Parts: sequence; structure tokens; C-alpha cells
Amino acid sequence: MNRSAVRENAFKMIYGMEVQKEYSREQLELFIKENEIEDTSAVQYLNDIYNGLEKSEEITEMISKNLKKDWTIDRISKVNIAILKIAIYEIKYMKLPFKVAINEAVELAKKYGDDTAPTFVNGVLASIVKE
Repeated sequence: MNRSAVRENAFKMIYGMEVQKEYSREQLELFIKENEIEDTSAVQYLNDIYNGLEKSEEITEMISKNLKKDWTIDRISKVNIAILKIAIYEIKYMKLPFKVAINEAVELAKKYGDDTAPTFVNGVLASIVKE
């Protein structure tokens, strides 16, 4: 399984947790089992992303600070939140080159978000990288 496919699975996992408002190790394990993910590097990446949820408040704060004036985190779709959380975690904590993380995030936004999602995700991430 290539890294883009693994990242897409991570997005689906985080999105599901965002919608259900349940962030538990059991949810992670259930996701891996239901999606029949057996590749050890994929499982490790999903675990890393899940563990990154410990930084969720800090990541959410970064998103909030980089929104346009008069925007709040509550206005952002769950799809965009999940994409942004993964990309920010990859850039800040996994030390993935920001160009790679932003490109992958924009591709996920094109696939799963609305028409404005790619531009929105790109803008927020570019603003965060500039900090």
C-alpha cells in the first residue's frame, strides 16, 4: 500500500472519529480490522496519526489562528478538518516536507471536499507554514 493510499485511509479514520465525536483506540482497531489493513507500515502510520490526536487541541488552535477574519473553526466542514489535522500533524510532528503534505492534503480535498475545499485547505496550510 503506497503512502497516498495509507494517508487516504487515515483521512477516512479521522473523518469518522470527527463525525462520531469518539476518539478511541477501539475505533482505530475497528477501522484497521474492517478495512483489512495488514501492511505493518500502514498500521504504524495509522497509529502515528491516531496518537497525534493527543495534539488535537494544539492543531485546532493552529487552524483557528490561520482562518480568515470572521471565520471560526465551527464553520469548517468535517472533511476539511480531518484533512487539515493530518497535514498539520505530518508537517509539524512527523517532519514531512511541507510541499508533500500540502500536495497530498489538496488531493484529498479535491477527492472528498466541495469545490472550494482544495483552495481552502491550501490557503490554511500555506499560512501555517509561513508562521
